[in-house]
Amino acid sequence: MRHPQLWMGLLLWSVFSQAQAAWTVNMTPGATEVSHAVFDLHMTIFWICVVIGIIVFGAMFWSMIVHRRSTGQQPARFHESTRVEILWTVIPLVILIAMAVPATRTLIHIYDSSESDVDIQVTGYQWKWHYKYLGQDVEFFSNLATPADQIHNQAPKGEHYLLEVDEPLVLPIGAKVRFLVTSADVIHSWWVPAFALKRDAIPGFINEAWTRVEKPGLYRGQCAELCGKDHGFMPIVVDVKTRADYDAWLTERKAQAAQLKELTSKEWTLDELVARGDKVYHTACVACHQAQGQGLPPMFPALKGSPVATGPAADHLHRVFFGKPGTAMAAFGKQLSEVDIAAVVTYERNAWGNNKGDMVTPKDVLALKQEQGK
Repeated sequence: MRHPQLWMGLLLWSVFSQAQAAWTVNMTPGATEVSHAVFDLHMTIFWICVVIGIIVFGAMFWSMIVHRRSTGQQPARFHESTRVEILWTVIPLVILIAMAVPATRTLIHIYDSSESDVDIQVTGYQWKWHYKYLGQDVEFFSNLATPADQIHNQAPKGEHYLLEVDEPLVLPIGAKVRFLVTSADVIHSWWVPAFALKRDAIPGFINEAWTRVEKPGLYRGQCAELCGKDHGFMPIVVDVKTRADYDAWLTERKAQAAQLKELTSKEWTLDELVARGDKVYHTACVACHQAQGQGLPPMFPALKGSPVATGPAADHLHRVFFGKPGTAMAAFGKQLSEVDIAAVVTYERNAWGNNKGDMVTPKDVLALKQEQGK
């Protein structure tokens, strides 16, 4: 090869050109009314800044070239100029007004959550999201679905690593959806970039937001507020369906909710509760207490052989239901159904060699709830 430098330069140029073609530094328009409004505002302000830059730098370079010393130019000498004072006050004021008008219009649009078609309460927990469809008797938790083997580098990472859940939030296409965002423990933040929607979830407060999605599909987001050790394991997945598919999904969820209430009165066997509790534990408890119940002492104690999991069943139920104040042990009484609480307590009492051989039934949990409601 006679000219290796030339060929190397051409190769680098080719690679750089391909990378540049797939690279962008601009915002994306998103998939909602709000995201489009934000994108349009961004572009409006951007072009205003471009015009200002061209004028300012054009005047600066023109002055530097035309009035350079080598041409014999003599600088003007003056101490004050009313005309200049007025110009450099009025012109920036006009520019700010030109920016403020579309920005104010966009902000008013973003915060107008009135006349919604669907209302959903979004509650942040350490470390999962709870969705409640107001007026529909449908609510559920959305948990991270990425397998633990991937998290611990024991298996290849999936396409949507740490951005997949067991229960996505489902929305109808074209409907105005209002979100009421709050938290049950610490500050979280519900963020879906494609919606241009980010609201802090603060305990004791409710922040409103809304969206209207124009295209069906899956949209992903994350908690955007550092909320504890598993902050990175708190993804958001929104499944936007057609109106017909959404209505069918809502009907199915209502039927499941009714069926779950019926399961409370069912006569469960120990094996049935342990099998269900295994799934509940690996969804709601495994992050802190680990897959084999070994925990992460001292913050997250082991359940294997623990005084709680091998002690009286009533005390164990009380701990899971009410949590333990002053520790990271959350109260699951409002997070899980009667069936799931009974199942996970039964599982913990009979897993990892605890082998108590007893069980807590959904009726026991219901009785505890009724006792607290008196």
